[in-house]
Amino acid sequence: MVWVLPLIVIGGLFVPILGYLVVAMMIFLLALSFFAGRYWCANLCPRGAFLDIVMHRVSPQKPLPHFMRTKWFRWLVFCLLMGFLVLRIIHSGGNIIVIGAIFVSMCLITTIIAIILGFTMYHRGWCAICPMGLMQEKINKLNRNK
Repeated sequence: MVWVLPLIVIGGLFVPILGYLVVAMMIFLLALSFFAGRYWCANLCPRGAFLDIVMHRVSPQKPLPHFMRTKWFRWLVFCLLMGFLVLRIIHSGGNIIVIGAIFVSMCLITTIIAIILGFTMYHRGWCAICPMGLMQEKINKLNRNK
């Protein structure tokens, strides 16, 4: 699945409609999380595969600062990214190409953050604060509490 990441972040710059692959993956992973928790993160995530294959070789493997692993920080990252995403979609005027480009740019921005965290701290530092990982945990917890 590692090939999906460059397809979206590079190919999506030229073919913005590829951003809808991000939407499809988000829907799939959130549905999967009802049954398998963060299975996607460890086994199927294209960004996680990239971080394992590429960034692991160059990362200093330093532990993340404690605050980055706290619930409040993870929720802050989630709210900021989702708020930014929603505002950009609202301002898109409903143009499907623009909306695709928005998802491509969000994927690119979060990949850049993941690379920075990988170069400066831990190769999978992004995974500790990933909004989709947070949602998978919460959805799985809701399912287990039934």
